Amino acid sequence: MTTVSWKPRELPTQGARTLPREYFVSPEIYQEEMDRLFARRWVCVDREERLSRPGDYFLAEVAGESLILLRDRGSGLRAFFNVCRHRGSRLCEAPSGRFAETIQCPYHAWTYGLDGRLLGAPTMTDVEGFAKGDWPLRQAAVVSWEGFLLVNLAPDPEPFESAFAPLLGRFARFHLPALRVGRTIEYEVKANWKLIVQNYSECYHCAPVHPALTRLTPPTLGENDLTEGPFIGGYMVLAEAASSLTMSGRACGVPVGALAPEDHRRVYYYSISPNFLLSLHPDYVMFHTLWPQAVDRTRIRCHWLFHPDTLADPRFDIDDGVKFWDLTNRQDWHVCELSQLGVSSRAYVPGPYSRRESCSIAFDRDYLRAMGRG
Repeated sequence: MTTVSWKPRELPTQGARTLPREYFVSPEIYQEEMDRLFARRWVCVDREERLSRPGDYFLAEVAGESLILLRDRGSGLRAFFNVCRHRGSRLCEAPSGRFAETIQCPYHAWTYGLDGRLLGAPTMTDVEGFAKGDWPLRQAAVVSWEGFLLVNLAPDPEPFESAFAPLLGRFARFHLPALRVGRTIEYEVKANWKLIVQNYSECYHCAPVHPALTRLTPPTLGENDLTEGPFIGGYMVLAEAASSLTMSGRACGVPVGALAPEDHRRVYYYSISPNFLLSLHPDYVMFHTLWPQAVDRTRIRCHWLFHPDTLADPRFDIDDGVKFWDLTNRQDWHVCELSQLGVSSRAYVPGPYSRRESCSIAFDRDYLRAMGRG
């Protein structure tokens, strides 16, 4: 997972250093990240296609909070905290499914509508001052953007339209809402989540780590178009003989959208803070969601999206693309785990960034600002 570093004139790199050791080993800083980043920014949880019918739901854990993502009876999207308003019991245990009409607490049978209203609370009618309307399920903000579901746990979140302004409309030509998941692979990586984002954001490591990737997209060809803030990335150029990033080098499906000629020769990579990595190919789209489990552990879910015509046509071998990135992912996870071991050492001190790691520098700057240290 890599992006080309942008031109040195766009962001000075002289004197920049990697983050100090404590940012990769401190449980206190890890908890602060959950509070300042994962609980305040818009976090990608999955694709909207998982909620195709009213009543469909799945659970997501964000910053230590269990959420119920569902589609209500009016086809609206909801994100409820998985907490009964009575004694705080978890309402839902199954990771996904479909509610028939209501959500009922397994402890004392308080019952809620799919819009979150409290509909029933046994024997509470004789409690003075009790009114069901005062006790709806607590909600988190949820939006659908380009077919992706994002949530924000903040009580007064930054409006999505302003937070994501640099990305709105940027990918329209890829027809992302119409794409469908063809494969999903989950990885457990023994590394801090930031090491994974930093790795995704540079191709300085490509030649020694990714020979297959380097053959299809030379590390020195490309340019970045987002270089500040929580959204960082750009494109790399396919080698002349390549049509996509696959084991064969050939496209493994029909074009995903109404792409311009130059898009057929490029692969675009964007890190979307804090947990969303988006990679756009001519014939498929790959996205990763990062789920920190501890200061030195990250669960990663990688999904491959294809045009429905690709998935319906047995002549296309989508595994040609999936296997390519599964190989590349595992190469990346290995070096991220080596990095975690190294930065955990007392011997580690921040080292100098190269001119080809300017996206990693930009990530660090945005991260430190968000943490109140910029």
